[in-house]
Amino acid sequence: MKIKYLGHSSFVITSDSGVKIIIDPYESGGVFSYGDIKESADIVVVSHDHFDHNNVAAVRGNPKLVRGAVTTEIKGIEFKGIPSYHDDAGGRQRGKNTIFCFEVNGIRVCHLGDLGHQLGAQQVAELGKVDILLIPVGGSVTIDAKVAGQVGDKLIPRVIIPMHYKTDKCALPIAGVDEFLRGKEGVKKIAASEVEFKQGELPAHTQITVLKSAL
Repeated sequence: MKIKYLGHSSFVITSDSGVKIIIDPYESGGVFSYGDIKESADIVVVSHDHFDHNNVAAVRGNPKLVRGAVTTEIKGIEFKGIPSYHDDAGGRQRGKNTIFCFEVNGIRVCHLGDLGHQLGAQQVAELGKVDILLIPVGGSVTIDAKVAGQVGDKLIPRVIIPMHYKTDKCALPIAGVDEFLRGKEGVKKIAASEVEFKQGELPAHTQITVLKSAL
């Protein structure tokens, strides 16, 4: 399976058989100078209803939509939505957020959306085994670098891919990725937006992979 980083919190995941999943498509313009999303997909996953995560209309084709705390199967892939919040005040500040887990070609992927709090024991148990963790690290409106590191320590994924951090294409008042990377081992910066993973070939110890945005 391949993971392509479009920018912000948006990814395209493509199975070996060609099934395409787009997660959290953003609306470009305003605080974003990331390019417009023009990808087609079979499935669109939306973690919460904010403009920088829910631009379903931008996705081409006739994709099936997955949102909310549901468990559903589409094209042989089971999606599990786990309820959480966009803040550490039970959603009173920024509302609800859904964590999504799904397995592609034997690799279990978890996208935390705009998680705004530390994970509880029940949520960790519901998530179960995580191979690839897509995690916000910019702070301010999501968990920050410190809490993101703690979440990674709880889930112990094979690969961590940071997202939702400040770049020259994102004017949100959030931190850059380097704050999350500081002092950590196993960091790999890739000068490309797409990386391929195969079951049985994932790193033995947690590796942080930083991807270049495609747009």
